[in-house]
Amino acid sequence: MSDKADDKAVNIPAQSEGTVITKGDAAPGETLLKVTGLQKHFPIKKGLLQRQVGAVRAVDGLDFEVKSGETLGVVGESGCGKSTMGRLITRLLEPTAGTVEFEGTDITHLGVGGMRPLRRDMQMIFQDPYSSLNPRHTIGTIVSAPFRLQGVEPEGGVKKEVQRLLSVVGLSPEHYNRYPHEFSGGQRQRIGIARALALSPKLVVADEPVSALDVSIQAQVVNLLDDLQRELGLTYVIIAHDLSVVRHVSDRIAVMYLGKIVELADREQLYKSPMHPYTKALLSAVPIPDPARRGAKSERILLKGDVPSPISPPAGCRFHTRCWKATEICRTTEPPLAELRPGQQVACHHPENFADQAPQDVVLLSDAKEAAELVSEEALAASAETSAAVAAEVESGGPDTEASKDGAAKTAPAAAEDGAAKTAPEAAEGTAEEK
Repeated sequence: MSDKADDKAVNIPAQSEGTVITKGDAAPGETLLKVTGLQKHFPIKKGLLQRQVGAVRAVDGLDFEVKSGETLGVVGESGCGKSTMGRLITRLLEPTAGTVEFEGTDITHLGVGGMRPLRRDMQMIFQDPYSSLNPRHTIGTIVSAPFRLQGVEPEGGVKKEVQRLLSVVGLSPEHYNRYPHEFSGGQRQRIGIARALALSPKLVVADEPVSALDVSIQAQVVNLLDDLQRELGLTYVIIAHDLSVVRHVSDRIAVMYLGKIVELADREQLYKSPMHPYTKALLSAVPIPDPARRGAKSERILLKGDVPSPISPPAGCRFHTRCWKATEICRTTEPPLAELRPGQQVACHHPENFADQAPQDVVLLSDAKEAAELVSEEALAASAETSAAVAAEVESGGPDTEASKDGAAKTAPAAAEDGAAKTAPEAAEGTAEEK
């Protein structure tokens, strides 16, 4: 799949013992990046002595893997820790806790010297194309910087290779001697992509690569990233908040909320049947480009309030202060990120399209009652109808889940027959079924 997947070994000096770590290429489909328990807390200091009085929990425990040749999309609201996560896995920031493994090598605490050889294999495309390029340097100097820092002399010379890279990303080789202020936003982002591809990396972390660009330019850059992945066999971690862009480019999608991953699933599975209430609320806000629906009023789930402060996140499930399904167990116990379906991991006590992980707890919190009032009955009824249909399909499948084997996946009407007090979405589901 990749022209650069040669049987080579790179000697990486370890920071602590001075030993040599031998690293080989990961074959397509094998784990390229593995993150375990990753945390980053920024200290808050006050007073004359600058004593620490708290910490911003930007990233608070992430676990995921990225396979070679795939694209992992990371979505979430602003401030949820997406960009910090991208800088942690490329070691631009030092993690507070947890481990980052690249091709089986623990790079969590490697120093500058230990990370320098790895910079050839891990690169980053930054969010702002205006501030990520040095205005005092020409484009040729900017794109050729990786060659100088790594001591690499490409075949045919640096200038020829830089001009080739500019052609690859859709720019003219004549732009070699121009300065960044002479280019538009989309062209600057292409220059940033050319710089990231200079050393033929294996992993590229793209932090909001199209958020600062016009819609027409966004499509060009996204298609460029897609084409480069097919030609060069790249592995992407794309951070974005535009769900339509993420769906177009990603193989798997991780949904982050307040420093944690709340759902991680295959692209089609996530968009067809999201299991976390937060994911379902995000997807309800995605506009549908269908001319036939021009006059139709689209129903969406409105979340209550703002994202809580990462300085003091809520106890238990961090989404319970805005969730219409939250119960007492959501406030006291943090749900683990568990694989409820093959390839779909969810952290929720009361997941959508599935049997509750805490069926004994059915009493809504007061916050949940207020949140349910903000969600239109039509949206809840439509959401419940979809949930019932997917749950019935999963139950008829048999071997897919343990819940379907035991017959534990209940629809809201079945639960209503047991006389249990249900949440607002489940009550709406029962109404939809009776109709």
